[in-house]
Amino acid sequence: MPGGDASGPARSRPVDLAHLARQTMGDRALEQEVLALFVQQALSVRDKIIDADVRERLLLAHGLKGSARGVGAFAIADCASSIEQQPEDARSLKRLGVLIEEVRDFIAAISR
Repeated sequence: MPGGDASGPARSRPVDLAHLARQTMGDRALEQEVLALFVQQALSVRDKIIDADVRERLLLAHGLKGSARGVGAFAIADCASSIEQQPEDARSLKRLGVLIEEVRDFIAAISR
């Protein structure tokens, strides 16, 4: 599994690798492809969501929430859900950016 045994418990990591492995049936190449696509989507959302109007912000948050749950990035999914509930909450928007950076860095580290 990516990340090895030293990665810590699933909930302490930005991506739950056990969940991802179940979703991809243990196919490492598929895991890497899915993670790369997720990072691409997350960065795109991060760059658009702040300046988006409320309707677009809701759509961006909703799409990201589903993708994040699919790959096991549950903190991002929870934050996106919060944005769906309160789309003008600046703290949630800022937190989303931080979480996306954490996931991006984590994925880069396990992809080496």
